[in-house]
Amino acid sequence: MILYIGKRLLMMIPVVIGISLVVFLVMSLTPGDPARMILGEEAKQEEVDALRNKMGLNDPLFIQYGRYIFNGLHGDFGNSYRTKIPVFKEVISRFPTTLKVAVGAIILAVVLGIPLGILSSVRQYSLVDNISMVVSMVFTSIPTFWLGLMLLLVFSQFLGWLPSSGSATFKHFILPCIALSCNTFALLLRMTRSTMLEEIRQDYIRTTKAKGARPLRVIFKHALRNALLSIVTVIGLEFGSLLGGSVVTESVFGLPGLGTLIVTGVKQKDTPSVMAAVMFIAVTGGLINLFTDVLYTFIDPRLKARFSQIARTRIRKPLLLGDEKSG
Repeated sequence: MILYIGKRLLMMIPVVIGISLVVFLVMSLTPGDPARMILGEEAKQEEVDALRNKMGLNDPLFIQYGRYIFNGLHGDFGNSYRTKIPVFKEVISRFPTTLKVAVGAIILAVVLGIPLGILSSVRQYSLVDNISMVVSMVFTSIPTFWLGLMLLLVFSQFLGWLPSSGSATFKHFILPCIALSCNTFALLLRMTRSTMLEEIRQDYIRTTKAKGARPLRVIFKHALRNALLSIVTVIGLEFGSLLGGSVVTESVFGLPGLGTLIVTGVKQKDTPSVMAAVMFIAVTGGLINLFTDVLYTFIDPRLKARFSQIARTRIRKPLLLGDEKSG
C-alpha cells in the first residue's frame, strides 16, 4: 500500500507541471500587459518598459517558465501583481472559504442523493422513483450559475431570508452550497440507483433472501456494501471537481475564495495568483483522488489483499533471481 501511495504521488508531479505550463502559456499569450496594469493607464511608456525589464517579462517564455518552476521548487511562487503579497499566503488564506462551500455541497449531495437513490432502486417504477428521475434530470440540466442567480432572487431579494453575498456567518454559505450541490446530487442519485439495481438482481442477493434474511439487512449489509465502490468513486471525483468548480459559484455569491481569486487574477493579468491558485486546486484534487483509492481497501478487503499479494510478489522476484544466479 505504501508503495502504491508513493507511486501515485510521483505520478502527480508531471500532471502538476503540465497544468502549470498550460496556465502559464494561456496567461502569457492572452492580451494585456501586467506592467501597464500595475502602473496604471497614466504611466509613461518608459516606466512601463523599465518595469517589464525588472520583472523579466521581456525574456523568452521558456526562460520565464523555467524561472517560475525553479523559484517554485524553492518555495517562492512570487508576489501578487495586484496586492504585492506572496501568492501562496493569499491562496492559503482563501482556501478555507472554498473548502467550506465544497464540503457543504458534497455533504448535501451525499445526504440527499444516496438515500433517495436506494429508495428509487428498491421501489423501481413507483411514484417515488419516477419523481426522483425527473428531479435528477432537471438538476443535471440546470447550469450552476443560473440556479445561483434564481436562489439569490427568491431567498435574498423577495423573501429576505438569507444574505446575498459575503462569508461572515453560516447563513452566507447556505445558498452557495445548495447551488453547487445540485449537479452532484443528481449524479449520485442516478449512480446509486443504477448500481443498487445491478446488485439487487445478483444471485447472491436471491440466495440471501431465500435464507430468510431481513429486507433491510439484504439492502444495507449486502447490496449497498458492494455498490459503494462506484458511489465512493463518484463522490471522490465530484469533491475534487467541486473545489475547482466553485469558481462560478463564488463569483455569483461574492465569496472571497480561490474561485474569486482566479477570476480577479485573470481579469487583471495577475499571473502568479492564477497559477498558484490553479496548481493548489490541482494538487488538492489529486490528493483527494488518492485518498478515495486508499478508501477502497477499507470498503472491499479483497483489494487490500490484492495489493499485499502484488507487493509480496515484487519482493520475492529479486530474491528468486538472486538464488538462480548464485546457483
